[in-house]
Amino acid sequence: MNIFSAPHWHPGPFIQASALLHVGAAIVTTFNLDLWPWGLSAVAADHALLTLAGLLPRCAWLGPNWRRLPAEAVARGELALSFDDGPDPMVTPAVLDLLDRWGFKASFFCIAERALRHPELVGDIIRRGHAVENHTLRHRHDFSLLGPQAMLDDVSAAQEILTALTGIPPRFFRAPAGLRNPFLDPVLSRLDIKLASWTRRGFDTRNGDADRVCARLLCSLSAGDILLLHDGNSAHTINGNAVILDVLPHVLEAIASAGLRPVTLRLALP
Repeated sequence: MNIFSAPHWHPGPFIQASALLHVGAAIVTTFNLDLWPWGLSAVAADHALLTLAGLLPRCAWLGPNWRRLPAEAVARGELALSFDDGPDPMVTPAVLDLLDRWGFKASFFCIAERALRHPELVGDIIRRGHAVENHTLRHRHDFSLLGPQAMLDDVSAAQEILTALTGIPPRFFRAPAGLRNPFLDPVLSRLDIKLASWTRRGFDTRNGDADRVCARLLCSLSAGDILLLHDGNSAHTINGNAVILDVLPHVLEAIASAGLRPVTLRLALP
């Protein structure tokens, strides 16, 4: 299957320039072999830039990337809470209870295989008014190294599973650790899903210090922010608690004090 023939896919300026550079280098070196070192150097530099773009989760060089909510949501004083790597039966129910306490809504980027193991948690997320989004089938650490067909197979399988569990097709996708390659944008276009990264994250899978996680998440908090937390793979405090459960009450209180309203990403769609 040729993902680049997806009817909704339109390569951005960076990808177009990259393609033109490859074509130009091939033409120039074909007619003048003495120029092949220059052509090879140009192509190598382009590949380095493509790799760098894939290693920067908030970069939009490889295609559209939701790093903040649209202007209309900002004007309404909205922001987005997003939770990755779940569902986790030891953490997700407590996260849902905390959100209920404040009446806030969030987007849960679920790993499809975990969702299959805990369908009752996925159903609970939906019943409480939140959204379930696509965070790949298995959360492979080599996801950004996959070729186009393997990437399409992974994302589409997760899409089918999460749709079957919730009855609602995910509208957003987030790559593991935010890492990706140029194949992802045409894959998402074919599946009609939007890439979402974040405004800031607390590194709560690696940092068990709740104060430091809160400081990262709440620095310059404002309307339009997309905050990334984890209800799966959470780091633990020195007391053995999932750090997200110590962090989230302070984050929710700060959001309420700032007069902001958390919504799901799909509710912020223009």
